[in-house]
Amino acid sequence: MDADIKRQIDQLHAGSAEAVISLTGGGSQALNWLLATPGASGTILEAVVPYSNRSLATYLGYKPERIVTPSVAMDMARIAYQRGLSLSGDNGFLVGVGCSAAIVTDREKKGAHRCFTVAWTREATTRYSLTMTKGVRDRQEEDQLVSKIILRSLVETTCVPFNIPIELNDEELIEIDRQEHPDLFGQLLTGQIKTVTVLPDGTMLSNQSLHGGVLPGSFDPLHKGHESLSGLASGILQAPVTYELSVSNVDKAPLAPSVLQTRVAQFRNKGTVVLTNAPKFNEKADLFPGCAFVIGLDTAARLFDPLYYHADAAITASLRKIKDLGCRFLVAGRVHEGAFRTLGDIRVPTEFLDIFTPLSEDEFRDDVSSTAMRSCEQFRRLE
Repeated sequence: MDADIKRQIDQLHAGSAEAVISLTGGGSQALNWLLATPGASGTILEAVVPYSNRSLATYLGYKPERIVTPSVAMDMARIAYQRGLSLSGDNGFLVGVGCSAAIVTDREKKGAHRCFTVAWTREATTRYSLTMTKGVRDRQEEDQLVSKIILRSLVETTCVPFNIPIELNDEELIEIDRQEHPDLFGQLLTGQIKTVTVLPDGTMLSNQSLHGGVLPGSFDPLHKGHESLSGLASGILQAPVTYELSVSNVDKAPLAPSVLQTRVAQFRNKGTVVLTNAPKFNEKADLFPGCAFVIGLDTAARLFDPLYYHADAAITASLRKIKDLGCRFLVAGRVHEGAFRTLGDIRVPTEFLDIFTPLSEDEFRDDVSSTAMRSCEQFRRLE
């Protein structure tokens, strides 16, 4: 390892910065430098390389039209930062770094050799963009150049002076663009605020308390079944019901800001929706103590599914926390294998029976699912 690089990383590791890094297409040497230097475990929370197209699509939660773009790097950095929020011990400065690059390979590239690197922090995003001159470097040299830019994004974001020379020719320029997070969505995604409540007229409020019912969902799309269930629950509870959309999910990639905007727009003049970063119900209970969660049978079943917990004891601990916070559940049934299933088809531990209230088939039945609606919509697009 070059002595300048070693000194720079020693400085980084000596500080309090914590980072999650995700990269595709190039920049692998940056990970080698960082992890090979003593002290890496205090700085690097996680490093992810979603290299194949399928892996990247899984990581992002969507299939990008093009891989090497500023928006892909931005989404990679955002997801890295959100991962960091769940992994960090809150001991220092957190940064999520995403890099998407196209460098020399074993086949001729028609497009430019370039890289986009984004550092996402609590306050802002900083993007480093470079188009490399073709034919002047081999793969290792281009990868080293990308790696130095990744390292630069880490170092400069944490306010450590960057002292590694980056050799560019007269045709090359690293463009740097810094943008502060201006909106409540950005503040929610970066953990600055806990909730964003969007009223039917579009007014947005942060960290508002709720009472009554909370109807969680992905709302992809919002449909009449959601609205009917909300109305029924409101009547039962004699209180308003607020839709809840978590920007992160237990088994899916976090929602991109553009997707978030589209989902929220559905509620215009239809109801109030609260955005959270709380995929688990014990986390939702922390945000909304005393509220009743209005859920479907599939969601209720997942509350007792060991696949969503590290151990069986965690299921009990989670439910006890929910109960202790004064929360409870209204559970709507659904059709499964030709029969209408209800809460009675789930084995609920005796200790928690009092916080679960079933809705009968006579009270509520809606056989339309968001998945089916999406499938129909995709079929119409193919016609």
